Amino acid sequence: GLVLGVYSSEKDAGAAQFTSAGDAFDRLVSGKLRELLSICGPPLKKGKTRVFHGLHKDFPSVVVVGLGKKNAGVNDQENWNEGKENIRAATAVGCRQIQDLEIPCVEVDPCGDAQAAAEGAVLGLHEYNELKQKKKPVLTPQLHGSAESEAWQKGVIYAEGQNLARYLMEAPANYMTPIKFAEHIEQKLRSFSNVKVHIRPESWIATQQMGAFLSVAKGSAEPPIFLEIHYSGGANTNDSPLVFVGKGVTFDSGGISLKPSSGMDAMRADMGGAATVCSAIVTAAALNLPLNIIGLAPLCENMPSGKANKPGDVVRAKNGKTIQVDNTDAEGRLLLADALCYAHNFNARAIVNAATLTGAMDVALGSAATGVFTNSSWLWSHLYEASILTGDRVWRMPLFEHYTKQVTDCPLADLSNIGKYSRAGGACTAAAFLKEFVTASHWAHLDIAGVMSNKDEVPYLRKGMAGRPTRTLVEFAARLSQDSHN
Repeated sequence: GLVLGVYSSEKDAGAAQFTSAGDAFDRLVSGKLRELLSICGPPLKKGKTRVFHGLHKDFPSVVVVGLGKKNAGVNDQENWNEGKENIRAATAVGCRQIQDLEIPCVEVDPCGDAQAAAEGAVLGLHEYNELKQKKKPVLTPQLHGSAESEAWQKGVIYAEGQNLARYLMEAPANYMTPIKFAEHIEQKLRSFSNVKVHIRPESWIATQQMGAFLSVAKGSAEPPIFLEIHYSGGANTNDSPLVFVGKGVTFDSGGISLKPSSGMDAMRADMGGAATVCSAIVTAAALNLPLNIIGLAPLCENMPSGKANKPGDVVRAKNGKTIQVDNTDAEGRLLLADALCYAHNFNARAIVNAATLTGAMDVALGSAATGVFTNSSWLWSHLYEASILTGDRVWRMPLFEHYTKQVTDCPLADLSNIGKYSRAGGACTAAAFLKEFVTASHWAHLDIAGVMSNKDEVPYLRKGMAGRPTRTLVEFAARLSQDSHN
């Protein structure tokens, strides 16, 4: 199969404007493609396709897909590069059509940006079907032509990183327990000589005095794990690392403050923070990025049992602060509190944590963007610029003192794990809580609850867990590594 892009003409009735690959193929078939396109209906709109069979013996099936306007670039209103997003969406829909025809191999038009084309193709075809007997036919996308093979390969690696996060998040909680998650990541990193993986058991967590993390884990029969990854890609292993921290609740029932049963199955993906940061490190290693990265993931389940946290219990975090657990379903911040304290051991250039932390974040932004709370404008601008390129957007949220007062005004302890006005500004009070465990001057908290899954909002992702914003984290790390190079 072959997927080719076509731009929409300025005038509705204008002739089709092919990409250079489309032009070359049209010449190969003596103008037949252009002729067929012009007689089979109105010009192709963005993301719409036409399929032609029997035009050329090497490509029995050709899918032509609309790319939208030819010179689309950064759209300031949308905060992304529209041209790249159009290409991702187009190659995804084209490849899926080839897959539906049960053709095992497809060549993809680079459409002027081979990295974006590869990302769309590889992301668009991914589906979690590990546990099904009936699977869709496997389709391997390849670059059409050879001019941009390096950019294509980079796009494949970026997309495979996000697909790894999607795989981890989608897997049922009985298949992706804390230990299985850690082992899966260890296995992915086994081939890299500059990566060390430490799978820390419960006894180690206890010696670290991570009382907040342990209090969440004790309600489950699954033992907790603290996963620690060291990627030494920098020229000097002593260079200050970028530290990624990810919330790793492999199943979140809510604990004693039990969640409603409808939709609770999606809480197998409550380790999305750990999935995205670990996948970003796997991707950084595959790209051989020249910087040091440390990944930290506290992994456990949040379950109701005779041993579980009870509302009103007080627990002590690693830095000595006491926390009143007013709602056992606000457990992610307890794990992160201890992991953030530990992150300060590494003299980090920056600490970035990701977590499916609050339903309030989903209410605020939906699935349009990841909410970012940060104490550093330098860090924010790097994340923001990375997200314009990846199309996996971020939006800055407030980290005001206004919210801090709502978590520090607490009857029994230094902090309450929910804001005193309950639902008001829930994502902001959660961020304010985390800030109480941070002394580093460059820290960002990414609340990814709203971007956890995809229904149909991102056209190049199928329905299911989204693995967002893995590519933005990778692009951010890549920009940071260029910074240290210059």
